[in-house]
Amino acid sequence: MSAPRFLIDTNVFIGLEDHAEVAPHFASLQQLAGRHGVEIFVHEAAIDDIRRDKDEARRRVSLSKINKFPVVKKMAGIGQVELEASFGRIRRPNDLVDATLLHALEIGVADFLVTEDQGLHERAERISSTFGARVLYVADAVSFLRTTYEAVAVVFPAVLEMEANTISQNDPIFLSLRDDYPGFDDWWREKCVKPMRKCWVVMDEGQVAGLIVRKDERQGDTDATLPGEKILKICTFKVRAESRGVKLGELLLKQVLWYAQSNNHDVVYLTTYSGQQTLMALLEYYGFRHTRDNENGERVYEKAIGRDRLLPVPETSLFDLARQNYPRFATGDGVAAYAIPIQEEFHEILFPELVNRNQLSLFSDTGFQRPGNTIRKVYLCRAPAHISQPGALLFFYKGKSGAQPSQAITTVGVFEEMKLAHSTEELRRLAGGRSVYSDAQLRNLAASQGRPVKVINFLLAAHLEPPMSLAALKTCSVFAGHPPQSIKNLLPPQQLSVLRQGAFGFAV
Repeated sequence: MSAPRFLIDTNVFIGLEDHAEVAPHFASLQQLAGRHGVEIFVHEAAIDDIRRDKDEARRRVSLSKINKFPVVKKMAGIGQVELEASFGRIRRPNDLVDATLLHALEIGVADFLVTEDQGLHERAERISSTFGARVLYVADAVSFLRTTYEAVAVVFPAVLEMEANTISQNDPIFLSLRDDYPGFDDWWREKCVKPMRKCWVVMDEGQVAGLIVRKDERQGDTDATLPGEKILKICTFKVRAESRGVKLGELLLKQVLWYAQSNNHDVVYLTTYSGQQTLMALLEYYGFRHTRDNENGERVYEKAIGRDRLLPVPETSLFDLARQNYPRFATGDGVAAYAIPIQEEFHEILFPELVNRNQLSLFSDTGFQRPGNTIRKVYLCRAPAHISQPGALLFFYKGKSGAQPSQAITTVGVFEEMKLAHSTEELRRLAGGRSVYSDAQLRNLAASQGRPVKVINFLLAAHLEPPMSLAALKTCSVFAGHPPQSIKNLLPPQQLSVLRQGAFGFAV
């Protein structure tokens, strides 16, 4: 069984081979791939892309360096018409390159495509969520390789609440902030350090990998346009260049939205420049809307935080409704629900923030110091049940285990889609950029034609505080006797019994 193959876009090749100093995350990609036998390919279409470079000297150097990578040849007989039918409209030569790369991914020549091009990510996501998860930013490709092959060394990032005056102004994360915002140092000192403004920070090897500065505002003293009395302004949302991708951004955004929902904010908003395509796509996916541009040319993104019960909307899937209103989700009649038993090993991989519950509460105003990871997740199992309704609720039941919680429903997820993997290679592809499983764990599942593995994609919606114990589940008739050994369908009254256990910040 071979290691996964990575196909790199032109922008990644240039990042690895340009005259300039190689960025740390690009170097890590190449080092990790080499260490674990992961092949990196370029596509013949990318060579065409380089040949269009009008800088003759740079073009000559790039073409000479690209020979160090094996090349994926174009498929004979497939042209623009066929590529447009599968991958969307092609207006420019770059679009043709993008569609050709996605075609190579679709036919299995490569397992993952690595690109910094936001438009290419969006094009892949439009095909399907599962396909989109196989298109990775460099930072996410590095995270995937570390998790898959160096799982023992992986420590899930923790969101720490810190005061601005405790963060060194010499940290590298401030370099690009100074470039983007003239007068940043004065603003930081006067508006953040002196009032000791609260921040959420993700640390990595002693440096700030991600930073959010927050501020509470009221109607009449805010730049937000949506109605509401309690408003949360995100003054700064910054991810260090080598950590930039989907995962760390999702981790920080989850912190913002769970905090706002549970602390009764009416609106969350922030500003961003038009060049920050990755951040804008992330915000829009989870329901933020571009409401206006301010006088500095920044785009203002706002999101209303509702507390009423979320009701189905005609022509909108329950899953899309949930992601647009995240972290709220629809409940009750018409919404399917399932109890999913999960072993301790996999529970702690998927929900590391629950491993040590002796730390501070998730929504505590005094801080959030528990480890955590992303919103979009994947669960692997062989349960015979088939889940088909996007937006169905998944209640994860942790079986008997040495660490608390034990024998309890701990977590609520919102189902997105289910796929079958018939080989380890297919399992690796379907788990995609959301995977938190090591290569050994994937191989041990031994997916085959006769014994496929179910790949369940879902959104992490909430954790029950406290978890609902087996005794309580029996008392409420969620479980009749022994806890289920496989996925169990829950009736609406059973669903409601579990939901009543939680404090979600909105009506269920």
